[in-house]
Amino acid sequence: MPLDRRAQRLLDMLAAARAAPSARSSPADRRAALEALALTADDVSTEVRIEERKIPGLAGPLSLRVYAPLEMARSPAPGLVYFHGGGWVAGSLETHDGLCRRLCEASGYRIVAVDYRLAPEHPFPAGLTDCLTALNWISNHALMLGIDRSRLAVGGDSAGAGLAAAVAQIAREAAGPAIALQVLICPILDVARRTGSRAAFGEGYFIGAAAFERDLTDYVGFVPAFDDPRLSPLHTAAFRGLPPALIHTAEFDPFRDEAEDYAEALRNTGVEVTAVRHPGMIHYFYALARAIPYAEAAAAVIGTQMRASFAGVEPGEAAAAALAG
Repeated sequence: MPLDRRAQRLLDMLAAARAAPSARSSPADRRAALEALALTADDVSTEVRIEERKIPGLAGPLSLRVYAPLEMARSPAPGLVYFHGGGWVAGSLETHDGLCRRLCEASGYRIVAVDYRLAPEHPFPAGLTDCLTALNWISNHALMLGIDRSRLAVGGDSAGAGLAAAVAQIAREAAGPAIALQVLICPILDVARRTGSRAAFGEGYFIGAAAFERDLTDYVGFVPAFDDPRLSPLHTAAFRGLPPALIHTAEFDPFRDEAEDYAEALRNTGVEVTAVRHPGMIHYFYALARAIPYAEAAAAVIGTQMRASFAGVEPGEAAAAALAG
């Protein structure tokens, strides 16, 4: 399909204002740019219940934001531990507030968003360590949070989705906490990948190749083995035994191919996977509902799949029904 006209208009506006992520901008500038974009291009009007929490972290308190639907039974609900995107350098609870609200309402889950440490002040693996710390704390305090520990999922978008995939692999190796589902939205799963989508959409589609390399350099802080699965989950030694996955990609996203390769690798080892490619969409579209209204429909599809995953309904059928409706 052609590029969505709303997405194209947003790209044109960002280019004219020179507001797209840039390799020349500082981490502080990149954070401010993403915050400004969220403020102007996303929609935070979805009404949910919100609770702010602080938990102990290895380098000081970690902030959590707990989302719950307005109408919820007293019995524990499924939970999603959510790690925001932003290229490991930017992003916050605020930049992804609208997305978490939409997913919460659509899924009926309690969603716990994690404010993990960012690079370059806190390079790899600090952010991943915070995500693991948060997952363990949430699993241990699930009942207090109103979450059914047996229906605990991890998820995220972009770099945060890569963190979620790494967390799922590490939890499998450690035999806990038990993760029942992973929700990966436009994930970055192989940082050194050279794919067709990286080549085709590496310039002019929100995330440029040079800007990505700058973020990656700030994140790693040194020259690591890029095939370390904590950094590139696609390089795990084994896919078998990982949780079922919902994997969403965008047609015009440079990271599309690695996400679809991940879905195929999981499927080939018997892991249940539902993969959806959103036609005409760009990276980060899902968090720009005011500028790209299709983000609302995408959240409805993802939330419907999440709900179906613990209700005995095949997520692919649920997605088709949500798109048709």
